[in-house]
Amino acid sequence: MISSPQAAQTHLSAQQRHALGLLWQVLPEARLVGGVVRDLMMGRSVADVDLATPEPPEQVLATLKQAGIKAIPTGLAHGTVTAVIESAPYEITTLRRDVETNGRHAVVVWTADWREDAARRDFTMNAMSRGRDGVLHDYFGGQQDLTQGLVRFVGNAATRIAEDALRILRFFRFQARYGRGQPDAEAIEAITAQAGLLRGLSVERIWSELKRILTGPAVPETLDLMEQTGVLAVLFPNGVTGARLTRMVVAGAPADAVLRLAGLASEDKGELARRLKLSNSEAAFLKGVASPPVPQPHMTDADLRRLLAQEPPEVLLGRTWLEQAGRADGMPATGKRAAEKNTEKNAWENGAKNAVGADWLALRTRLSGMTPPVFPLAGRDVLAAGHPPGPHVGAVLEQVRAWWLADGCTAPAEACLAFLKKVLKSQS
Repeated sequence: MISSPQAAQTHLSAQQRHALGLLWQVLPEARLVGGVVRDLMMGRSVADVDLATPEPPEQVLATLKQAGIKAIPTGLAHGTVTAVIESAPYEITTLRRDVETNGRHAVVVWTADWREDAARRDFTMNAMSRGRDGVLHDYFGGQQDLTQGLVRFVGNAATRIAEDALRILRFFRFQARYGRGQPDAEAIEAITAQAGLLRGLSVERIWSELKRILTGPAVPETLDLMEQTGVLAVLFPNGVTGARLTRMVVAGAPADAVLRLAGLASEDKGELARRLKLSNSEAAFLKGVASPPVPQPHMTDADLRRLLAQEPPEVLLGRTWLEQAGRADGMPATGKRAAEKNTEKNAWENGAKNAVGADWLALRTRLSGMTPPVFPLAGRDVLAAGHPPGPHVGAVLEQVRAWWLADGCTAPAEACLAFLKKVLKSQS
């Protein structure tokens, strides 16, 4: 549903409307641009409010400071100044024109031509702007495309991709969120022909965009389209298990980017983490969920406590999603063409609540309700019991911990101390 200019403004918060009032007082020629215009037209709440203006960035910076508005020169080389009002940031970027592009970054100069600035944007729905008077400026048919659910590049799709290959991944993210029906044919043709340009991008940019795809809407359908265009083969040269990820989504696995990456990629998870330069926490989680042992529905509470004593709950829960989806009633978790995937997805949707699915749900409920047990002794307890300091303290402690684990992780500190004394006595 496309909102009228008046109705669109109501989707801004009171704080955002107040901030815009202040900014428009000192920068009357500025306009809302990009995602804020698109999302207001769709009647969606707005997280980030971005503006563009014909004034050069140094002038914008000086004007804001003179008005008593906190201004940060976040990217003067790219024309961007950030105004901070009531602790919220508002990016204000000078109108630009590309003079040089290399598939990753652009060299720009300032311009006063709004259409010229709009022409350098990726999609028509992102190339619209709206002034303080509420008038919509739409140079490339973005409003109609937004209404029809058509994600279309501004101008020539191949040219836009050659300017910045990351637009390939952005296309899939926007198609999942805003697209309806068949994707734009010109875009798909250009992406298929230029998918290899993704190899020239930094992995940090790729992972940043891929995370948003993996946690967005219509993940199975989006990944199938990425497979058809050859994009997945470029991103994951060692192959993917798209059907397994589809089963995870259908079964209700959480929209966690790293968990879904583990379900999608076939390659060694340690190597994958290094290749994508994941953060330490992301890498640990990726490798953790892909490692044994895996909790099973038939396990006793004592079995689960033993696992929880050694692994974080979120890692164990992640393993259950991968294991459940990987089994798939004996079907191999390999990529398939669209029709096959849809058949399998429908089958899983029909069977997601069957006895097997209920068993996994019950397992996760049990795991989530358990408090991870903590071994009650430490090295100081071994010393206090009379063992001399040295490298053998750890071995003695591990022997007691093994007994505690075998007993189901329920023995209190007193029982562990009693067993410790037995161990020390047997060694004397």
